[in-house]
Amino acid sequence: MPLYEHVFISRQDLSNAQAEGLVEHFSTVLADNGGKVVESEYWGVKTMAYKINKNRKGHYALLRSDAPSAAVQEMERLMRLHDDVMRVLTIKVDAHEEGPSVQMQKRDEREGRGDRDSRGDRGGFRR
Repeated sequence: MPLYEHVFISRQDLSNAQAEGLVEHFSTVLADNGGKVVESEYWGVKTMAYKINKNRKGHYALLRSDAPSAAVQEMERLMRLHDDVMRVLTIKVDAHEEGPSVQMQKRDEREGRGDRDSRGDRGGFRR
């Protein structure tokens, strides 16, 4: 079966649990139509480059799937009809990348940084 990556943005006023519930809902839609979700990632709330439906932020999520095209079309149709989903992007890929996506790697790098005070002396400048 073909491999796909889906990224969708949901409204900012949803809770994290509701946004992750959307990921589970669309995963079951794929499973019901003969596909399977290989991996799913919830990226959290991010600021968008421009407003979509008067929203400046949105919940981002990634689904990596192995599904027939009919299942993907049905999932996209339901995503576009769903009131909480603002944008959908589906890409057909040759192979899924191993490990976390670039967005998750950025988050891990940010969490691994120390506080500003741990940078040491800055050339004799005082605060």
